[in-house]
Amino acid sequence: MFDGAIKFAPRCTGCGLDYSRFNVGDGPAAFLTLIVGAIVVGLAIWLQLTFDPPWWLHVVLWLPLIVGGVVAGLRLSKGALLVREFRSNAAEHRHEHARAQRHDGSDLS
Repeated sequence: MFDGAIKFAPRCTGCGLDYSRFNVGDGPAAFLTLIVGAIVVGLAIWLQLTFDPPWWLHVVLWLPLIVGGVVAGLRLSKGALLVREFRSNAAEHRHEHARAQRHDGSDLS
């Protein structure tokens, strides 16, 4: 389903479904960043107040967790949105039909 960490492949390797007809977008990224950020900030405050570790431990601990949490969450959420669009037969709007009618001389109004 994916061609990279969070980029969709052009087609499904199993059935050949064209993923470019779906418009999943990057909407989940903002929500996931806020959610993962809030969780990490809460945990970092708890860790600091409970154990008082050195600052470098926060960097070593939280930075990979933030990146990994957002990337893993994006894969899950983008995959779920693609499945939802597939099941509801949703697709990105195309203008080919309107252009074809105009070239035929028919009125679009």
